Amino acid sequence: MITCVEGIYRDGKIELLEIPSDVHEGSVLVTFLPKTGLIDLRARGIDATQAADLRRRFETIAADWNRPEMDVYDEL
Repeated sequence: MITCVEGIYRDGKIELLEIPSDVHEGSVLVTFLPKTGLIDLRARGIDATQAADLRRRFETIAADWNRPEMDVYDEL
């Protein structure tokens, strides 16, 4: 069985946004998504209610995340 978990790649490391409960230590396959385009949240099992909750929780970091000087991280 393949389990897909979203994460963030930063400083040569991958930080998982959630820890899957049904997997054990072992090999992984990492796919880097393009920076442009929309992500199909429904295909990832995220419904409208969950998406709204995520959007609300990310509001706390949006001001910092969207600062022009943060664009340097887009190049990493």
